[in-house]
Amino acid sequence: MPIKEETFGALPEGTPVTKFVLSNLNDIRVEVMNYGGTLVAVYLPDSRGNRTNVCLGFDTLEGYLSDQPYLGCIVGRVANRIQGGQFTLEGISYTLAKNENNANHLHGGVRGFDKKVWDAEPFETEDVCGVTLKYESEDGEEGYPGNLDVTIVYSLNEENELTLNYKAETDAPTPVNLTNHAYWNFAGAGSGTILDHVLKLNAAKYLVTDEANIPTGAINMVNGTPLDFQKAKRIGADINQVGGYDHCFVINDEEDDELVKAAEVFDSNSGRGMRIVTTKPGVQLYTGNYLNGIQGANGAIYDKHHGLCLETQYFPDSVNKSQFPSTILHPGDTYHHITIHKFLVE
Repeated sequence: MPIKEETFGALPEGTPVTKFVLSNLNDIRVEVMNYGGTLVAVYLPDSRGNRTNVCLGFDTLEGYLSDQPYLGCIVGRVANRIQGGQFTLEGISYTLAKNENNANHLHGGVRGFDKKVWDAEPFETEDVCGVTLKYESEDGEEGYPGNLDVTIVYSLNEENELTLNYKAETDAPTPVNLTNHAYWNFAGAGSGTILDHVLKLNAAKYLVTDEANIPTGAINMVNGTPLDFQKAKRIGADINQVGGYDHCFVINDEEDDELVKAAEVFDSNSGRGMRIVTTKPGVQLYTGNYLNGIQGANGAIYDKHHGLCLETQYFPDSVNKSQFPSTILHPGDTYHHITIHKFLVE
């Protein structure tokens, strides 16, 4: 399967940024750049064979260098929120950047993995093409302890599966929780809201959060609430009751390092959709509640609810919640996380 390399621009200090274009025989094209490990675009045919981009992004590198809401990037060292930007590990207190409303730590801090240039190496075989991304996060970066070596492999196959395979190793105990922050719209990026998309989540429970979206530690059933997606329903059906979704759901019957179905989403007008399987215990549903007129690729405007994120991950603030699955990586162990996006056309 073929892969192409293209220059996507350069950082202000001159560091070049490369975009890698993956494609298969089913007319699917995936674009990944090494700045932020970012998923720039995903082109899918619809039920009539018309191909369009379904992943919100920008035409140029400059868009990603602006103050934008993590479009398509890898977030880490710890995705989601850490309360107060603080945690204690083996008796030592650590303070991180409070980059969300000057109160909490979000998505790895001020200059997290989304703002780094990763080393990149493309590969291709008869059945798969992809790119291997590597980054060395130094001890103390954004306040985190330990040197962390991270490898993420994006790969596309002829079964229309886009796989993200994450691995990390450390020389000192440190929290790690990596994910991708793609915004999806299967009617086409910039085509309008995702409120008519139909979503099904393999989740009977969700994490209760406070007003700052920090988990309280309680885990409740979704039954009888607007968060119940156990049966497929329109995303917009109950969204007004919560003002927009930004919730972490507990995936049913999840065993660490075993692939389990997390979600299915479908746009009936185009016939496009996606199934997600993952090895992680949670999936964060975010419905682009704070998109506010961003000008994206091809002049499209991304506004409120114009995209949805399905971020597979450990639970938010796990480093401060002993009852949650641990995010602590120890020397000699390997953080490993696989998420597969199976693209569907009906």
